[in-house]
Amino acid sequence: MADHQYKFDVSMSCGGCSGAVERVLKKLEGVKSYEVSLESQTATVVTDPSVAYDTVLATIKKTGKTVNSGEADGQPMSV
Repeated sequence: MADHQYKFDVSMSCGGCSGAVERVLKKLEGVKSYEVSLESQTATVVTDPSVAYDTVLATIKKTGKTVNSGEADGQPMSV
């Protein structure tokens, strides 16, 4: 199976916010790469096929940041 690419629109107001999101993604097992952009308010995550969208979403939400929208492999998903 192919890797998943998830994209989230996350409300982040400072470098500390984006840093918090980066820290939780770094610890999540199965994440191959991620890019958190404070400027565009997005987090793009590439994972192993075994990592579910909901798992990544819950991990980002643990930081206390608001997730406004999400995509899984180009398809809009609920948040």
